Amino acid sequence: AGFIKSPLSQKRLTQDSVELYCEAIGNPIPEIQWWFEGNDPNETYAQLWDGARQDRVKINATYNLHSTSTISIANLTSDDSGMYECRASNDPDRNHLSKSPKVKWIRSQANVFVIERPEIATQVIENSNQLILSCNMSAVPPGMKGHRWMYGEKTLEKDETKTAFTSHTIEGTREKHSGVYECVYEADPDIRGEVNISVPPQVEAYKKSEHGNEGDTGVLTCKNPSFPAVATWSWHKSGHGLLENTSGRYIIKSTGNKTELRILKLDIEQDTGNYFCNATNSYGSGSAVVNLRVRSRLAALWPFLGIVAEVLVLVTIIFIYEKRRKPDEVPDDDDGGSAPLKSNATNHKDKNVRQRNAN
Repeated sequence: AGFIKSPLSQKRLTQDSVELYCEAIGNPIPEIQWWFEGNDPNETYAQLWDGARQDRVKINATYNLHSTSTISIANLTSDDSGMYECRASNDPDRNHLSKSPKVKWIRSQANVFVIERPEIATQVIENSNQLILSCNMSAVPPGMKGHRWMYGEKTLEKDETKTAFTSHTIEGTREKHSGVYECVYEADPDIRGEVNISVPPQVEAYKKSEHGNEGDTGVLTCKNPSFPAVATWSWHKSGHGLLENTSGRYIIKSTGNKTELRILKLDIEQDTGNYFCNATNSYGSGSAVVNLRVRSRLAALWPFLGIVAEVLVLVTIIFIYEKRRKPDEVPDDDDGGSAPLKSNATNHKDKNVRQRNAN
């Protein structure tokens, strides 16, 4: 057996977590074990297993083309400091209680240093449409390089001052800038403090007006973009009261900062109106209104019928116009019937010729 990847030494703070990774190769595929030796001089190596240390230790191993194993320890304490050893062996007698393995276990070690987490006092001050966020640490960590303010993965501000106090200013109100902000003391390891801007739910409707066809399913949705998350959601209808899943026609699905109301088999008379989504958290409550309009199923045909009517009117007008523009024609009798009548002018001319011949 031989190692492809070995665990790396790390520094962590108390209450943090740590993860060590080990990968070995061999034929047959080797087994991997994790062992630990504390900093106490009298302490000896002890094997670690999944669920040890009050279920704070998790070990995940796979044996496919080669062996991989990851050990993670959550909620670190100072007692977790020490030497962690990844051992690998593919000797058939490696776990025999009386026989010594012919091929000894190969070992790879990593030190984990758990440092006591310093205390950080945080504060939010509102001043003239501004929010001033501050962190003050009990002691400056050794080797500190500066500060960094974070909102999620976004860096808001960064400096290189080596002080226990740091602050960040936000233009605006609590309602527009609620959330979890972090002050990061850049050291080894980084030390982070959380500054929470908390407000009652700032509920918003995805659409303030929704349309649905009679007989279809209507869907109304509301969200809460503010912090903290909503604890409870509820829906009400104007003139109806509280809507519940037990009614059979209403299906309510709420997850965290989003809620959805589905109305089955929409009815024009019963379901048209205003719907209110209400949210509550530990800081208060908020609501939004959604107007629902239910249309007849035939409503979708009216535009088509209008176009057909316009076409018929145009065709009728064109037909009448063409009819009036062309004079009426007398059809010829090609089958030997009576001769066509002569015009009055021709008849008058023939009469004058006969009179001259008589004279």
